[in-house]
Amino acid sequence: MRSVNRRERSGRGQALVEFALVFPLFLLILMSVIVFGLYVFYNQQLQNAAREAARYAAIHSSTAQCPVVSQINPIGSNRVNSYNRCDAPENGWPLMTGAARAKIWGMPPNRVSLTACWSGYIDPSEAPPDSDVQPTVSGATFADCTMNGVDPRTQANSLSCPAPATLASPSGRDAGKADGDDTASNLAYGTTFHYPTTVTVYACFNWVPPMAGFVFIPNQVPLRAVITEALQRQQ
Repeated sequence: MRSVNRRERSGRGQALVEFALVFPLFLLILMSVIVFGLYVFYNQQLQNAAREAARYAAIHSSTAQCPVVSQINPIGSNRVNSYNRCDAPENGWPLMTGAARAKIWGMPPNRVSLTACWSGYIDPSEAPPDSDVQPTVSGATFADCTMNGVDPRTQANSLSCPAPATLASPSGRDAGKADGDDTASNLAYGTTFHYPTTVTVYACFNWVPPMAGFVFIPNQVPLRAVITEALQRQQ
């Protein structure tokens, strides 16, 4: 009987040792799968938010009743002094930001930060072409916009989070210069032609993973998304 009891106790002890060795590894793998799944999910949500913001800005261009505007006002056709800066960068684009955050699910919408910039044709003097002149004439070239001096399409990881504010032209918005972050206004349509203007939206979210700081899980992970859309004319 004593020999049998010893074998039983030995078997239980061996099982406890095996459990103590295997369980931490199983827990680490399980948490890694959960964290990676959340990472993919939050990245998808952020991409959707950036896409919704870019789409909103694209269809609410210069001819909309309440346009989403860049740092530059459209010039020509007496737009300089009378242009309606409805959803503007100086106010944080509340309508565009609200449209993006309304589509977010499963993450805190108010912690998603957005900024936008507009790309288009500029002439050699860095002034956007007049709305009544086709942008491909007079040596005009297409120039990509930046965000605080950084190209979001190629250097998104260099952008801070929360998203940085875009820089206005040192000459002032009403001067129509393209020497700030924006290289174009939100003009989508001239007298007889469509402008190939694009809007780029950068969205970011500082995510704190579950069990942050445990083993290899970082304390905070900045998630970023960049989407570019061509502007559309409003009827």
